[in-house]
Amino acid sequence: MIEQYDISLAKPADAGTIAVMSRDYVEYGLEWQWKPARIAKKIRANDTNVAVARLGKAIVACAIMRYADIEAHLELLAVQPNYRKRGIGRHLVAWLTETADVAGIQVIYVETRIGNAGARSFYARLGYKDIEIVPRYYCGRESAVRLAYDMHRNR
Repeated sequence: MIEQYDISLAKPADAGTIAVMSRDYVEYGLEWQWKPARIAKKIRANDTNVAVARLGKAIVACAIMRYADIEAHLELLAVQPNYRKRGIGRHLVAWLTETADVAGIQVIYVETRIGNAGARSFYARLGYKDIEIVPRYYCGRESAVRLAYDMHRNR
């Protein structure tokens, strides 16, 4: 059976679900930063897209991308564990990357925990390159790897 999921912009009512996904699947072991009010503010922001992948009515993945003049920042990506390795995260990032391309973005940045080999491998397969280590990026405790996606080189 092929699962049909839809990618769309998040609605304000989705903020709580997205926040819980961030807390449980991204921010585990850290102080919770992406709370519902912050997510709701991002949903309303003119310089940010909050996207969700839905299977039926259920949100199975979410992402937040903020845009500047020529660069964008993938601030959050979370996929429900039982929906990983099905291409949903890849399609969600591709959807946001296409939006960035239309907006004239030249580079997209993302950070991941330095020890998260799965995330680093995922982004590498999408064409992201490690560019620097950011000490104590997460809550002043845990370092991150910053990765970049060059829109001109990868398109």
